Amino acid sequence: MLHGCSQDALAFAQGTRMNELADEHGFLVLYPQQSPRGNALRCWNWFDRLTLRGHGEAAAIASLVERVARRYRVDRSRIYIAGISAGGAMTAILAIRHGSLFAACAIVSGVMYGAADSALLAMRAMRSGASVSPEGVAEDAARTRSRTLRFVPALVVHGTHDQVVHARNAEQIVRQLVRFAEVLGTPADLLTDTLHEGVGSGVRSYRLREYGRGGQLLLRSILIDGLGHAWSGGDERLRFNDPALPDTTRLIWEFFHDFRRTAAQRPPRLRLWWRKVARFLRIGPT
Repeated sequence: MLHGCSQDALAFAQGTRMNELADEHGFLVLYPQQSPRGNALRCWNWFDRLTLRGHGEAAAIASLVERVARRYRVDRSRIYIAGISAGGAMTAILAIRHGSLFAACAIVSGVMYGAADSALLAMRAMRSGASVSPEGVAEDAARTRSRTLRFVPALVVHGTHDQVVHARNAEQIVRQLVRFAEVLGTPADLLTDTLHEGVGSGVRSYRLREYGRGGQLLLRSILIDGLGHAWSGGDERLRFNDPALPDTTRLIWEFFHDFRRTAAQRPPRLRLWWRKVARFLRIGPT
């Protein structure tokens, strides 16, 4: 679980109530935390060029996941990743560059992989979407020779009234992941989609669109009407949380629990020394 800017691991855990769901269903939650030394606002540096290549903070987080998975004997076929805002953007990077590690991912109020490679372009992308082609970036990434390259089934959640990260970014994430899945498909084949309007019985309805191939769900997009830059269904006492339903935490769990990685997708061990990781990351509450 990757927090957003101006958050820390504890606030993210409390706001999302993910630990309560973990207790209910019996899974472990890891909360990497950005150091103020890495970013004064505790943002993950998703626009850093080294990180965009899968190194830097992306490699550090992936290495941390590996270390915890070994320590606690985690089921390697059921490792998932989710994040909000800057954490959502970092989730997109990890899904593209370290896809063999994860069975599924969830990007909440985030931006697509490769949306920006500088702080200035990052701000522009957040306000109005990336200026580069989502499909073009996906095709370039798919041509990368890497043992960690896999398509990761994804849930994309965004609010229509998000004034921090424009909802256009959710559309671009979907377009990028659809193309990424098509290029990596064996054989390459187009995805089909189904739209469900006005879903949900809470205060807010949402539009749900699903993409799949051969009867298999690969991507689900949820656009929540009236939601700002916040975790829907979260603890309103904490910033970036909106108490109104739908409950994003449960939407994520409902999407995740149907996905497993096959043994053939077992990722290679990353060789980033733990001491290097510890310079700017620490494990948050579980």
